[in-house]
Amino acid sequence: MRFFPNPLRKSRIAFTLVFATQFLFAAGILLVNGAAQEADTAAPAPEPLPPPAVFQNRIPSDQLAFLNDYAGRPAKDVTKDKRFRNLMKQITPRTTYHYGRDMPLSETSETLLDGPPLPVDIRDGRYAMVASHGGPYLRGKGFVWFDMQEGIALGGVFFHPTNGEPTPTLAVFSRQLKQTTLSMSQLPLAFAGDVIQWATRVGIRPVTTRYFIPENGRKYVLVHDEDYCDHPEDQPPPPQDECQQLNADAADVDLTAATFMAETHNAANATAWMLSPELVAWFGVRDQSCRVGPDRLRCRIRLTRQRTRTLLNRN
Repeated sequence: MRFFPNPLRKSRIAFTLVFATQFLFAAGILLVNGAAQEADTAAPAPEPLPPPAVFQNRIPSDQLAFLNDYAGRPAKDVTKDKRFRNLMKQITPRTTYHYGRDMPLSETSETLLDGPPLPVDIRDGRYAMVASHGGPYLRGKGFVWFDMQEGIALGGVFFHPTNGEPTPTLAVFSRQLKQTTLSMSQLPLAFAGDVIQWATRVGIRPVTTRYFIPENGRKYVLVHDEDYCDHPEDQPPPPQDECQQLNADAADVDLTAATFMAETHNAANATAWMLSPELVAWFGVRDQSCRVGPDRLRCRIRLTRQRTRTLLNRN
């Protein structure tokens, strides 16, 4: 099944308008986190939408057209093509990444794409997704996504670290990105939708730790700014307790990731993080402040996002 954006919605709202809601509830994946209660009864004011990400050094469309020849074929076929390998050199930041051990990010991506392949998906004659279903260890999976019309390319690596860092984790990368702060709504809506379809297919839960690695080779939090309670106009709203729990879980994983990155100075191969005493103390203050009331989850989400922004702005 394919999910498409609603053409009646013209605002660049976080991609969950159609994609995430259907992913969460069609896939039947609901996360429950029993921590933290809330006392603040005032609903948080909506955050203004950040500007779209700026992609530099775009790839000429004639250099991407060959991807159409691989539509429906196993991803392994296209990864053997020299033209594809040249594209990967252009878009993959030169940095050391930790996938079980330290290795070049290019090697991590190649290793994951060499796993059980999925068919190359070409959508609307424009969007190409080259992806795998699994890697050789740590339940790793990978993808590379192209907008063949705009010359945009983004890769992704997902796995379950076992060395103390937040887990599981998805890292999106591209040398076309220069910025060091980024949220999901700033990336192309088509990219978000295709990644959700891939994640649904390979069994990745809806809320997970997310990073992005731009041209400078360092790792930064890819902030969840989706509203899991949003829904298409022609569909009923999701259960509020369940979708707000997902919003709270997303805020929590962003704070954990932001703390991890702050303590490891945004190293792409950072490992072995432990919760700092300062953060443990802050969780206690937050939970006490948001312990009662009908809007306790909204209080928890608001305070957690404020704390995350504070940490991200330090870097």
